[in-house]
Amino acid sequence: MRAIPSPRAIAAACTAVATLLLTAATVQMSSSAQAFPASSKSAVLNRLRSITGTSIISGQHNKEPASSPRQYTQQAYSVTGQWPGLWGGDMMFRSADIGNRQSVINEAKAQWAAGSLVALTWHACSPTVGATCEFDGGVKTGISAAQFQQIVTGGTALNNTWRSRMAAVVPYLRQLRDAGVPVLWRPFHEMNESWNWWGARPGPNGGAKIYQQMRDYFDSQGLDNLIWVWNVQDNPAGGWANYYPGSNYVDVVSLDVWYKSHPSSSDYSQIQSIAAGKPIALAEMGKVPNAALLTGQTRWAYFMIWSEQLRGNNSNAEIQAAYFHPRVLNRGEFSIP
Repeated sequence: MRAIPSPRAIAAACTAVATLLLTAATVQMSSSAQAFPASSKSAVLNRLRSITGTSIISGQHNKEPASSPRQYTQQAYSVTGQWPGLWGGDMMFRSADIGNRQSVINEAKAQWAAGSLVALTWHACSPTVGATCEFDGGVKTGISAAQFQQIVTGGTALNNTWRSRMAAVVPYLRQLRDAGVPVLWRPFHEMNESWNWWGARPGPNGGAKIYQQMRDYFDSQGLDNLIWVWNVQDNPAGGWANYYPGSNYVDVVSLDVWYKSHPSSSDYSQIQSIAAGKPIALAEMGKVPNAALLTGQTRWAYFMIWSEQLRGNNSNAEIQAAYFHPRVLNRGEFSIP
């Protein structure tokens, strides 16, 4: 004959079940609360300002192909069990990838909805070549000073070509605007470098001018969801301020770190001087931040590891140490008001 449970045992079992249900409900509510609602650029900027000096958001870039727009973000999760707090993508340059830009936009929407910030860069083909191109000879290419001046001078053939290239990107960025997804938009990155067609042109008629013109054009198209990120590489030649388009055109000042593993104290100081109080960020890195960087340079608002460099240039232990450092915020560890 089966024993009948005592009233005390029944009560204990009921309490245990209630506790499990409450815990499950709490987890579900917490997960829902961490998902990002439709929002504005000001909300993201306010969050970046609020964590400056106390925390830094983890980030991972995802380069081509556009058909796999989260392959490197997935790698970060596989190593750490944590999703990066920032997802990075690209508007691309090769024919197949430009033809698949919608996959990048869909992923951006999904990442935002899941609780990660969205960052986009654009390796744009030079207006002196076709609308699609290879990296070498198309993005990584040199053009003359005269050609560059034609690109930034209204009414010229090269300017008309460039405006058509920008116009082709607008509908995709509008989708993100309409979905309430603010975008950390980083055009003309590494403006102080010569590998790209827009770079190594200091002064008001150089890189700063083409940046200003893009912002003016995108603003005229109603793209008020774009957070304008200006960027240089840690070139020891310095003089980064000579490429700055001005505080009215920039929301975030950022640095790519490739000459060395981590930014030097002078790099950190130079970026802060240019930013003049605006949020600062590490927009590309090959090495994940270590404890010395995270505790010694506390005003970086986010970092983004470059695609294949995550596994190619870092051990699992290094990646885990970065993601689990008490100052680092991964997805689910911060909210957008």
